Amino acid sequence: MSQSTALKGVCGFTLIEALVALSVVAVVLAPIGALIASSARGARSIEAHLTRLETARSIMTALPSRDQLVPGASSGQFARHLWHVDVLPFAAQGPGPLGHVQWVPQAVVVTVKAPSGAPLEINTIRLQRRNIK
Repeated sequence: MSQSTALKGVCGFTLIEALVALSVVAVVLAPIGALIASSARGARSIEAHLTRLETARSIMTALPSRDQLVPGASSGQFARHLWHVDVLPFAAQGPGPLGHVQWVPQAVVVTVKAPSGAPLEINTIRLQRRNIK
């Protein structure tokens, strides 16, 4: 028996079988890769949102006390984030005239815009002591 006839009896995979096996592995790994990419994008999005939220809280903490808070607008930049603060009279329908009320609500709107352009807006109300005469 010659050597060429002895090799014909050896079992192995053909090129087609190897390509089919590789394509099955690729089909299985593709959704896993998409899931990992989606998870990474979600983590970056949450991190960016938390950074904007921390910046907004820092700005709110630095606002003047309620006795010194005056209506108007101010803006600036903090940690590469643009911010804008509006202090407005709070427009609410009350039961009647406010002659005897000691506290007046003011709406405070803090807007923080990330370097990527995504904005975050926080609306809150601060009470200011009213001068009763």
